[in-house]
Amino acid sequence: MRRADRLFDIVEYMRRHRRVVTADELAGKMEVSVRTIYRDIADLQASRVPIEGEAGIGYLLRPGYDLPPLMFTEDEAEALALGARIVASWADEELADSARAVLAKLRAVLPPPLQKQMDAFGVMAPPDHYRAEIVVDLAAIRKAVRRRAKIRFGYVNAKGEQSERTVWPLSLAFYGHVWIVPAWCEKREAFRVFRADRMRDLLLPGERYPKVPGRDLDAYLLEQGISPQDRLE
Repeated sequence: MRRADRLFDIVEYMRRHRRVVTADELAGKMEVSVRTIYRDIADLQASRVPIEGEAGIGYLLRPGYDLPPLMFTEDEAEALALGARIVASWADEELADSARAVLAKLRAVLPPPLQKQMDAFGVMAPPDHYRAEIVVDLAAIRKAVRRRAKIRFGYVNAKGEQSERTVWPLSLAFYGHVWIVPAWCEKREAFRVFRADRMRDLLLPGERYPKVPGRDLDAYLLEQGISPQDRLE
């Protein structure tokens, strides 16, 4: 976690609980040492965040303090709420928890009118019971993408044919009620797209794949006719 994110989380945790919290409690919550919390609190106090207390006793955020509001329009607030609700409904539980945390953090720093807009259900995400059953760990695939790690799995294609694949996962994408994994397939020596609900017996051999021009996500997207500019729009 970035230090700026941790400082935000400390203030938000104290603002939400509105009681004396100890350095031990904050250290456990932020997964850092107590000494790090002491330094963080000192820096927050130096930045005029109204935190009272001292080491060995506990800390209290004075009532009335709030983080500066973020400038969003009503449509932007709805877009953020809808996006987070879709992730919370359709992603793996680890990512869903993160989406719910994002909603809570955003709500905490928005002015009251936009808080109400985020809480409203003018836009809703469909429940995940429309999704095909997935037996592999999507969180593990996400982490493999992030770390450029190979994955192995059994696969059943649309014709019912089974095969074993070792691939370089380039992304995990949500595509109309199904999760797909665009990847470089070692067996086919080409880009292939695998549906997560057709994958079985996922293994992570712990082997990272190299950076090879023509085998990365940019090359795959260009093959699909998606330019860098298209991805920014």
